Amino acid sequence: MNKNELVSAVAEKAGLTKADAQSAVDAVFETVQAELKTGGDIRLAGFGAFTVSHREASKGRNPSTGAEVDIPARNVPKFTAGKGLKDAVNNK
Repeated sequence: MNKNELVSAVAEKAGLTKADAQSAVDAVFETVQAELKTGGDIRLAGFGAFTVSHREASKGRNPSTGAEVDIPARNVPKFTAGKGLKDAVNNK
């Protein structure tokens, strides 16, 4: 499912126009992004949690040349599925 299909599904399930559903989906994505950008997290009971993990700087190797490469430290977004979502996927 891509973003346009998600908007259509939200519009249908919530009884909204596609324009209203597009605004709602965009607002959710922007809110998640803004919260993670500030280092916060979002926990949705029964669904999952969006968090930020910090990866330390490390050394890697270029597979084609074998040359050592510096990989800088960075923050990475992470999603952990909650019990409700796991159960729904596994038909429980």
